Amino acid sequence: MRIRRGFVLAAAVLTSALVVVGCARDTGAPAGSGGAGATAGSGNSCATGAAPDAAGAAAPTAAAGAKPDASKMKVGIAFDIGGRGDQSFNDSAAAGIDKAKKDYGLTDVKELTASANEPDDAAATRLRQLADGGYNPIITVGFKYATALGVVAKEKPDVKFAIVDDSSVSLPNVTPLVFAEEQGSFLVGAAAALKTKACHIGFVGGVDVPLIQKFEAGYIQGAKAVAPNIKIETKYISPAGDFTGFQDPAKGNVVATGELDAGADVVYHAAGASGSGVFSAVKAKTTADSPRYAIGVDSDQYLTADAAVKDVIITSMMKRVDVAVYDYVTALASNNLTTLPKTFDLKVDGVGYATSGGKIDDIKAKLDGYKAEIVSGKITVKSTR
Repeated sequence: MRIRRGFVLAAAVLTSALVVVGCARDTGAPAGSGGAGATAGSGNSCATGAAPDAAGAAAPTAAAGAKPDASKMKVGIAFDIGGRGDQSFNDSAAAGIDKAKKDYGLTDVKELTASANEPDDAAATRLRQLADGGYNPIITVGFKYATALGVVAKEKPDVKFAIVDDSSVSLPNVTPLVFAEEQGSFLVGAAAALKTKACHIGFVGGVDVPLIQKFEAGYIQGAKAVAPNIKIETKYISPAGDFTGFQDPAKGNVVATGELDAGADVVYHAAGASGSGVFSAVKAKTTADSPRYAIGVDSDQYLTADAAVKDVIITSMMKRVDVAVYDYVTALASNNLTTLPKTFDLKVDGVGYATSGGKIDDIKAKLDGYKAEIVSGKITVKSTR
């Protein structure tokens, strides 16, 4: 009996040791986060690190000042492919212009839109057309304009330009409007890991270029901070140089369907107008017994996507192009460009996540905890995969 009791005790000790060793692996969770085990309220079988509680890090509030008058400004805006109505990137820029119209009396705005895979000469012609029409400033939406802008801004030194998503044009009349996309993507990656039931998620990129790789890198890091053993499918709709990946919903559907068929039950897209195809793929694969979820990008796509698919959208990575465009117009109307941040990041709410639909209310405190640790510098989010 004594031998048997000793054997049982030893086995119990060994079992406990194995459990401790198994749970003590590096979870990738932020400093100060709690112990192992599924995250409460998520229904998740692979989340191993408890996210920190929200630390109450408030976003900075702009100081009140005199309201600028933009009624005499003529603003040109050169959209990326898809233009106004893409339900994502361009629409966010358009929202910033629309707000400036409402708040500052801006009335004279001319909008032009890029074509897929057009040469740089075509983009330059578009910018010259706006400048020759007296539009100043001119806002270019998308890094594709960089080469053309570098040429035209030299030709038109008295015209002020801004470019979204590029900082390579170093001219005194050009203002870059750039974002920490990886930080916002970290938060929705954490959301995906907290919501997945399969411990298997996906990412669909529009075009395989460094900018979209920032979205992918942050998403993967955020997911693995919650669940280091999570499986992540990643695929791009088109390779570098082929920009149709931002405007091909059919291909977006095919890529997302492949990831869903591989076992992913949450898919995040950074694919512009192609994202509508991702949403429809997720909707088609969703059943009562096997729900699938989607994560939007740039705009709050729960509010902008077609009504038939919005119920599968649990959140969106908010890239506040609207804020950047609005703030740029504000700064120019106030004759003070120094008010603009160097990067629109989490500290200035230049990126973030959407809560429309209430589908992530149960994990919001955890996401805000991660946000606070990124803002404080406890977590550094990588911008490369």
